[in-house]
Amino acid sequence: QVQLVESGGGLVQPGGSLRLSCAASGGTFSSHAMAWFRQAPGKEREFVAVISWSGGSTSNADSVKGRFTISRDNRGNTVYLQMNSLKPEDTAVYYCAADSHAWRFGVRDPSEYGYWGQGTQVTVSS
Repeated sequence: QVQLVESGGGLVQPGGSLRLSCAASGGTFSSHAMAWFRQAPGKEREFVAVISWSGGSTSNADSVKGRFTISRDNRGNTVYLQMNSLKPEDTAVYYCAADSHAWRFGVRDPSEYGYWGQGTQVTVSS
């Protein structure tokens, strides 16, 4: 059984930075696109960023473009989300997920992701 575990969340001030990690155990997702989603209280889960199965292509939501960077290691064991210039509206539980299908560059629909981590809380506040 393959599992995803997020870490790195916490409380930061506006303008600060955090780096989230998502580690796979029991296997790898080296042939699958990986993505980050987030869900704030009272809101639907939303797409944040995706990286292709090869790591050669990334795409960000407009709300985080220029501030967040997604990356992955070569073996598909770990995915990262570097978050800079954080805003209060970035406050949410952040989830990593693996595409249900192999060999794709990346999709934004959460229903296309079959493997999910437990989530890590990010709170941006003064």
